[in-house]
Amino acid sequence: MHYWTNELWRLAYLVIGFGLLGALLGVGGWGVALGLAVHMAFTLAHLKKLYAWLNAPVHQKPPAGDGVWGDLFDRLYRYQKSQTQLQGRLRRVLTRVEESSEAMRDGIVMLDPQGHLDWWNSAAEQMLGLDARHDRGHHVANYLRDPHFISYFTTGEYQEPVLFSSPAHDGRTIEARITLFGDNERLVLVRDVTRLQRLEQTRRDFVANVSHELRTPLTVLSGYLETFLDQASSQPDTVPRRLTRAFGQMQGQTHRMQNLVDDLLTLSRLETSERQTERQPIDMASMCQWIQEDGEALSQGRHHFLVEVEEPRAILGEEREIRSALSNLVINAVRYTPDGSTITIRYATHERGAMVEVIDDGDGISATHLSRLTERFYRVDKSRSTESGGTGLGLAIVKHVLLRHDARLDIESDIGQGAVFRCIFPASRLDAPAGTGNFPR
Repeated sequence: MHYWTNELWRLAYLVIGFGLLGALLGVGGWGVALGLAVHMAFTLAHLKKLYAWLNAPVHQKPPAGDGVWGDLFDRLYRYQKSQTQLQGRLRRVLTRVEESSEAMRDGIVMLDPQGHLDWWNSAAEQMLGLDARHDRGHHVANYLRDPHFISYFTTGEYQEPVLFSSPAHDGRTIEARITLFGDNERLVLVRDVTRLQRLEQTRRDFVANVSHELRTPLTVLSGYLETFLDQASSQPDTVPRRLTRAFGQMQGQTHRMQNLVDDLLTLSRLETSERQTERQPIDMASMCQWIQEDGEALSQGRHHFLVEVEEPRAILGEEREIRSALSNLVINAVRYTPDGSTITIRYATHERGAMVEVIDDGDGISATHLSRLTERFYRVDKSRSTESGGTGLGLAIVKHVLLRHDARLDIESDIGQGAVFRCIFPASRLDAPAGTGNFPR
């Protein structure tokens, strides 16, 4: 601060001194003007030094200066050194990031807020066929023209990855996941999942073929067991009681195997078929009523059911699949909640469109299990699941039905707090208010 005080005194001395000299010479005003001119010349000389230094190479030391100018030169020099060191550190960090990105087998593509290609690593260049000499600055849709990726990119729903064919290599499948960062910029992570897709297809084909092959022997066994049990019922003296009991147990296990095979075939069909394109309006009020009756038939009075319909619009989709998904949720609620529990089926508005909730006030599920509930055959309590007759595929079927309808499943639960299974449908799957549905009983 003392530099500014000294500078003010310097100006005062010049003005007063030259003013007195001008008064002695009889030109008082010209003396003050001369003092100001001398100060201005002093200032301009230092400004010239500053300008020359700023145009000089970065590492050149600052010029000598008097008073506040000397302090200003020193501060600028220290700031310049700190910025140079910071830039060096940032440059080293960027170099390491770039080197590590180049070493990755997965591809990385950076897009600007308008979706133009900004930067990518070698893996992305190889998988997507990009060329740094020509493609930088162009929109990503000009190079990734697969309809699945275009739809994924434009909708902005990036919770799940998208699969599409490689534009550079025939027969290869690419998985892409987009992450938003910065000022609406996008980071696209891509990887080659061709081998995984082939293994997954082999698994699906195996499950489908085995399930089809099991259907015939199970039907034969079930038919013979039903015949034996009918005979034991009509002619109890001809069949020993222990055989009757054994036939009954065999029939129960056969029915369980048939249910498992049916669920495996359903899941296989959902996984292998294309995303659901049928868009028939489904009256959800009638649908919820039908599902309630289905749940009451399974519960046989052991649970209380409520239906709440707050959204008038219909859902566009395939009626049989939606009914199967919601029935699975209600059946799970009946199987895994204690007697006397209340099960609520609610169709309401959601910020993204509409939702169907199946809510129970049962024992709840630990939060550690929620992320795995839609896996095939995953069981929270294996003993209880076996006793209830569940196959472990119900929620997997629900998940795939919703994916085929551009929807998703959210689960909220914790021990002692009941559970909420929420099917969220986007606004694109909603129609005008529906009329009265006509569902088969």
